[in-house]
Amino acid sequence: MKHEDFKDNGYIEDLVAQLNGAGVNVIVGKADQLMNWSRANSLWPFCFGTSCCAIEFMCLGAARYDMARFGAEVARNSPRQADYIMCQGTITYRMAPVLKRLYEQMAEPKYVIACGACTVSGGPFKNSYCVVKGIDEIIPVDVYLPGCPPRPEAMFYALMQLQRKIKVTKFFGGANRKEKLTYAPENKAE
Repeated sequence: MKHEDFKDNGYIEDLVAQLNGAGVNVIVGKADQLMNWSRANSLWPFCFGTSCCAIEFMCLGAARYDMARFGAEVARNSPRQADYIMCQGTITYRMAPVLKRLYEQMAEPKYVIACGACTVSGGPFKNSYCVVKGIDEIIPVDVYLPGCPPRPEAMFYALMQLQRKIKVTKFFGGANRKEKLTYAPENKAE
């Protein structure tokens, strides 16, 4: 797809400007591009489906949509082997610790796609006492995919947005290791 075909290019362009402003070495920059291209085109999903959005995700592996075109055909059953978690369906407060534990078991760098209205904001159950009002309260989310349930084409669009995000990150010195905060909290005189 061309750059103009995507609807929200602002955060990607800001990330590219930040990387270019830091002054990337030519050799390291080309190695970054090669690593990010290979990582973005061989994403292994970990499907955490609790309701109807998971049925739509199953369509991606069938012949009509063919998730293999994007290098994501190897859906893993273990979070230790997955690159990103696609959370689909209603998440209750009782299920939240399980989702957090599975996220923490994934290897770095790890990504999250919040798929469906229930996952993004609680959906039609948002006023219920037991439903989490968006999984961003539990784990950090990289791509939000609204819909009830979202179509397989929309899931591909979310996957392409994640690929775009991966392709512009710094692999050497950035995404492959945890960086410490560069600021110190202010000391308040009492």
